[in-house]
Amino acid sequence: MVEKITDLHDVRVKVFCALTESQLRNRLEPEQGIFIAESPKVILVALSAGYEPLALLCEERHIAGDAAEILKQFSPDIPVYTGDRELLAGLTGYTLTRGVLCAMRRPEGTPALSSYTGIKADLSAILSKSRRVAVIHGVVDATNVGAIFRSAAALGIDAVLLTPDSCDPLCRRAVRVSMGSVFLVPWTYLPTSAPGQTLLPLHHMGFSTAAMALNDTSIPLSHPSLQQEQRLAVVLGTEGDGLPKDTVCEATYTVRIPMSHHVDSLNVAAAAAVAFWELRVKEYA
Repeated sequence: MVEKITDLHDVRVKVFCALTESQLRNRLEPEQGIFIAESPKVILVALSAGYEPLALLCEERHIAGDAAEILKQFSPDIPVYTGDRELLAGLTGYTLTRGVLCAMRRPEGTPALSSYTGIKADLSAILSKSRRVAVIHGVVDATNVGAIFRSAAALGIDAVLLTPDSCDPLCRRAVRVSMGSVFLVPWTYLPTSAPGQTLLPLHHMGFSTAAMALNDTSIPLSHPSLQQEQRLAVVLGTEGDGLPKDTVCEATYTVRIPMSHHVDSLNVAAAAAVAFWELRVKEYA
């Protein structure tokens, strides 16, 4: 069902341009939550992973081009909105990546930030099948979160856990930067906890935890103890301040990446990629 848009204020495309990320997530009614996937490749990854499309927005020329493969998977009742390049750039505030956006339903298993109902069960199910996991602790930059997910998917991380103050992995930029990897790696939020108990659920499930931080007790990433761990969680902190002291104290290990030229740290996404590669389960590499 192709419909041409000629008005920047057309209510039919409100979901693509007028709603904030918080409104799309819909904290009051999580089951009505939506996210936006951008670019044909990312949208196809989401569709292959079983995500439900609600509407498509693309340049008119892409109906028979970049969007053609996507549209083959749509049912006839899903609206497809089109317009010229200049109009859509004005509608969204930027030139579209390869001219295609898709509004998609958040899956029921994706927890809303305002409600932790069922998270314990989801967390247990995820951890029971995992040997290597990443913990994103308070990382708010969408680009970094997307890059961490992309590295996690590529480098053998079985699941990603986030603290509630981290960036939403399904925000538009995180999805785009991850190149759809947020649809490939199981993830959920850690439950809220008292200071010094953030990692407790992992320890209860038999995981050792490696906090990426610099202090007097930190061991190098190549330390034999880390390599021998059967179940290990890599804990990554904020871009500026790093991990809270109480989280570092509760971790099994404090780990550093040896560096040269007096450089003391890497961007969190770069550090994550290095750690994931070094600490991967070797027999499956």
